[in-house]
Amino acid sequence: EVQLVESGGGLVQAGGSLRLSCATSGFTFDDFEIGWFRQGPGKEREAVSCISSGHGRTYYADSVKGRFTISSDSAKNTVYLQMNSLKPEDTAVYYCAASPFILYLSETSDEYEHWGQGTQVTVSS
Repeated sequence: EVQLVESGGGLVQAGGSLRLSCATSGFTFDDFEIGWFRQGPGKEREAVSCISSGHGRTYYADSVKGRFTISSDSAKNTVYLQMNSLKPEDTAVYYCAASPFILYLSETSDEYEHWGQGTQVTVSS
């Protein structure tokens, strides 16, 4: 059974940092792509950053480039999202998602099969 468990969310002031973790199990880590998505109040879910460890590919949304860094630890089957210089508009529930890597790294949520329960990130101004 595929399981994804997010942690690391919380309340932080603007300009601060948080590191999210997505602990995974139930699949071969390097054969999958893992994505971080978020959904803010009254907003649609959007891709933040994605990674395919086994293929050395990453994706970042324009809104987080230069501020967020995605990384993975294959030994721990865990993906991290380091978030620096946080802004109030980063406030959202952050989800990690996983799907088998096919031909390209996807940033489309509909293409991800497995989802975690989400972790709240709140950035105060």
